[in-house]
Amino acid sequence: MITTTKYIFVTGGVTSSLGKGIIAASLAKLLQAQGYRTTIQKLDPYINVDPGTLNPYEHGECYVTDDGAETDLDLGHYERFLNVPTSQSNNVTTGRIYQSVIEKERRGEFLGKTVQVIPHITDEIKERIQILGKSGDYDIVITEIGGTVGDIESLPYIEAVRQLKWELGENNAIVIHLTLVPYLSAAGELKTKPTQHSVKTLMESGVQADVLVCRTEHDLPSDLRTKLALFCNVREEAVIQSIDASTIYDVPNLMLEQGLDKVVLKKLALKSDAPDLTQWNQFLKRHKNPNTEVTIGLIGKYVELQDSYKSILEAFIHAGAENEVKVHVESIHSEYINEDNVKAKLAHLDGVLVAPGFGERGIEGKIDVVKYVRENNMPFFGICLGMQMAVIEFSRNVLNLKDANSTEMNPNTANPVISLMEAQKDITDKGGTMRLGAWVCDLKRDSIVEKVYKANTIQERHRHRYEFNNAYKNDIEAAGMVATGTNPDTGLVEVVEIPTHPWFVGVQYHPEYKSTVANPHPLFVAFVKAALKHKKKK
Repeated sequence: MITTTKYIFVTGGVTSSLGKGIIAASLAKLLQAQGYRTTIQKLDPYINVDPGTLNPYEHGECYVTDDGAETDLDLGHYERFLNVPTSQSNNVTTGRIYQSVIEKERRGEFLGKTVQVIPHITDEIKERIQILGKSGDYDIVITEIGGTVGDIESLPYIEAVRQLKWELGENNAIVIHLTLVPYLSAAGELKTKPTQHSVKTLMESGVQADVLVCRTEHDLPSDLRTKLALFCNVREEAVIQSIDASTIYDVPNLMLEQGLDKVVLKKLALKSDAPDLTQWNQFLKRHKNPNTEVTIGLIGKYVELQDSYKSILEAFIHAGAENEVKVHVESIHSEYINEDNVKAKLAHLDGVLVAPGFGERGIEGKIDVVKYVRENNMPFFGICLGMQMAVIEFSRNVLNLKDANSTEMNPNTANPVISLMEAQKDITDKGGTMRLGAWVCDLKRDSIVEKVYKANTIQERHRHRYEFNNAYKNDIEAAGMVATGTNPDTGLVEVVEIPTHPWFVGVQYHPEYKSTVANPHPLFVAFVKAALKHKKKK
């Protein structure tokens, strides 16, 4: 097969959560910085069609792309590092693979043949892997394979990689294997045996690793690298150390020091130059050398797992660097907030973000938070459910509609200021049926958001079922909360503000999904700036 696109596969061994996504994104950044058009995709071995119906405690944040795909949170890392939008094609699950093959079988496309893992499932995987490569938009496609080598559910993906490596030919596809070199403090030694076994397991599936990236807490001495190269059948230069870093944004520079990009490009028979990381390093310099600091409360329902709000936390890093401010994010569980303790929990903060979420747990706590920050002129930023809570709180305490609620929490409320979208009322399936992806929003002139975006029309990503009920719009606006962003086609309210408040903005969409190192999201930048102003005033 003749191909112009090169493929890099990233597998993991020994244990999960070693950071395949960060290694893939860091390598992609180095290749992009040398002029190669690079993208990354994630193959997830779970049988769910997508993570849209998964609990955040189970899988972390569900990331949403412009084209409305509910995807793995690693796609957020890819976008934040590369500043290039991803799409439905960048995330494939076992559920989606089997769904497609079964649909083909039902249509009779296999001409009466027995449908099997090989060749039908593996052919489907190979086809999905190459969609981005065949588009003509990319020189290099990096494919991260979820899970750990040796897992039963990963086997079809590894087999597909084995076949593709052979089909694509020499210098067109390589495998990077991310593994762990643990340090045993009792022995005072780094141990290579887990990595040897992991590589052996990979080889038993017919795949030879071309590059080893070794996660470690201590520097790998040269004799240990030699040993790994010898026993794992790789060149010594292809044994790359990935030592723990203070921030994920250090990893591209660490991989550059280790020569990962050079090794990869040499194996792909591509030219290697010094990558231009000027903008990246300017961001890092600002991030690591702030002039001051602010503390922002993140009010959520899933705060025990930081990955539940991954994009929000990263957006604060980008916005903090842009303002040369260190943003301390204090996670506060809304379920444990009430009228009696809300002041004690919030008074020391410089700003409050009420986070997205689903379901009624912790809702009253969020409403108490909004009331406190509204009455005490503290900068407020509400995202999705956070915006809806602001509307409910305002309706209850300013309009005096004491039973105002969302029909998500109380289907029988007499004042449904937040209600199920009309298009959602006949939908019974949960997966992939919300309002998803990028939608247009018109901004009101001279509003906070219009000044922040420096634009009259924007596009932002959505993930919700319930909306601002326009039947209450006139009353709410007359009382002082203004709808400053609306969808031009549906009239749906996307943004609310309180003009008499120093900084009070609620958005129905998810701005955090579009914040990157190169382009920090303007709303987060403005919110951090408002928090800094509030701190100085205090």
